[in-house]
Amino acid sequence: MKTHKLFESKTHTWLMFGRDDERSDVIIDTNQYMIVTKNNALLMDPGGIELFSAMLAAVIKQVPAEKITHIFASHQDPDIISSLGLWDQALPAATLHSPWIWEGFIRHFGMDNITYNPIADEGCELKLDHIAIEFIPAHYLHSSGNFNVYDGEAKILMSGDIGAALEEADAPIFVEDFDEHISKMKMFHQRWMPSNRAKNNWINRIRKLDVDMMCPQHGRIFKGDDVKRFLDWFENLDVGLTGKELA
Repeated sequence: MKTHKLFESKTHTWLMFGRDDERSDVIIDTNQYMIVTKNNALLMDPGGIELFSAMLAAVIKQVPAEKITHIFASHQDPDIISSLGLWDQALPAATLHSPWIWEGFIRHFGMDNITYNPIADEGCELKLDHIAIEFIPAHYLHSSGNFNVYDGEAKILMSGDIGAALEEADAPIFVEDFDEHISKMKMFHQRWMPSNRAKNNWINRIRKLDVDMMCPQHGRIFKGDDVKRFLDWFENLDVGLTGKELA
């Protein structure tokens, strides 16, 4: 499990965990992210159950376990949150922030100790010491209840499955050639994103934010002008297609 520092200031740090060389070829590689402030840490989409031991080892190299006070699950998929039952034992005093609509499903992964904080459809704000983190609605992209995480000070958007691409474990962290990268994400977005209306609502919302780095759950990170390139490309992409239509 590799660790990459994406942002560092006097107030907080963004870390990425990912590119697991040990994963099975039939399991999708995922990116996990963490924001660390003076007294708190927010662990975002911490991964599947098969990833827990590697993630725990990587995370506690950065911060003591008791400092991880918050966990975020963008939606209910097992690749991002099926490890919850194990985190529940490791971080019993933490709070899980996730869409209200998925609470009854997410609890199936196991949750006896962690406190569940349901996020309302319109989103909300989380304070980590003096840093304000926003949970941004991204419904139907691809889950019917789905959120992104935005840090206005760092200008980073953790975009979940939006911007996802299928990559090798040794792929670069950042997109280097946007046009070449399209082939790695086009089919995923056309099949897994069901609604052009929801897509365009999200694009209009994100265009109003100052985003220097867009960090998806799978694949490479978009930085600088590639963030706008992605928004323009996604806006013109017809989504909600079936396998037959994509064939």
